[in-house]
Amino acid sequence: MAVHRSLVIFAVVAFMTPTISLAMDYVVGDDNGWKLGVNYTDWAKDKQFYVGDTLLFKYNNASHNVYKVTGDDFNSCNVPSNNSLGLFTGNDKINLAAAGKKWYICGVTGHCNQGMKLKITVQDGTAPAPPPNAASTLLAKATNFQIVLGMTLSIAAALIIV
Repeated sequence: MAVHRSLVIFAVVAFMTPTISLAMDYVVGDDNGWKLGVNYTDWAKDKQFYVGDTLLFKYNNASHNVYKVTGDDFNSCNVPSNNSLGLFTGNDKINLAAAGKKWYICGVTGHCNQGMKLKITVQDGTAPAPPPNAASTLLAKATNFQIVLGMTLSIAAALIIV
């Protein structure tokens, strides 16, 4: 009975793992981080962001910060007067929990106007699967007979163990 329970737990984890592992972590600006002189429009243009992904803003917290703002505040580089809307650690992680447009700016005077601003669109759903590795390529090339045979042998082995 203990082996049977272990197999059920393993199956549940195996089915959940692909969903969990598809979320991406993005370091804003890649190796440059969050600082002046980086074109964040170019950085974001070829990326697709999905619900569940995270943004990591890495910066010198003596020189910069991050504010999540509205589209209007983004366009006018208006920094919210409420400091609770800002992030100040220099290693700020933002979970993209909802689909839609997201806007971020540096709240230090003049930095947003100098290009320290990021606009992204977060898509609903999960990210597409990564490119296939050797194991998934082999599975794709397997015939239906080979897949059924493998499943049958796996079930037979599980029944013998029980």
